[in-house]
Amino acid sequence: MRCLPGSSDAESGSLPLLLHIASVPIFNRMVEYQSPTLTRVYAALADPTRRAILSRLTQQEARVTELAEPFAMSLNAVSKHVRILEEAGLIRRNVQGRDHYLSLDAMPLQEATAWLETYRQFWTLRLDQLDSFLRQKQRKTKRKEPQ
Repeated sequence: MRCLPGSSDAESGSLPLLLHIASVPIFNRMVEYQSPTLTRVYAALADPTRRAILSRLTQQEARVTELAEPFAMSLNAVSKHVRILEEAGLIRRNVQGRDHYLSLDAMPLQEATAWLETYRQFWTLRLDQLDSFLRQKQRKTKRKEPQ
């Protein structure tokens, strides 16, 4: 186990690096990284109806009336969901005469994915360090047990 020089611990004479790393302040992306696009994307994705609409648009473009068919709500309610998705940049509207065709624009999801990736890397590192620490602790315990 890697330890910090000059630190002390009752059992090994030094503080495990894992414990030191756990005490280092975490960069809080929620506070420091404020993106209006990211906020709108996550707000749009928070609703299951809007996620279902996006899922449908991954297959092919559709009109609002077609998107509304599977939902037990008014066309006006579905239109409000579509507007939120448009404001988040997740849907593009193509007007052809009287018909409005909607299609998925997945580009804003890249920023959301990048934001999540930071936390995935952070937790992967922390959990790997915890696993290593616990395995070493288990090996020490087995060595100390009388046989």
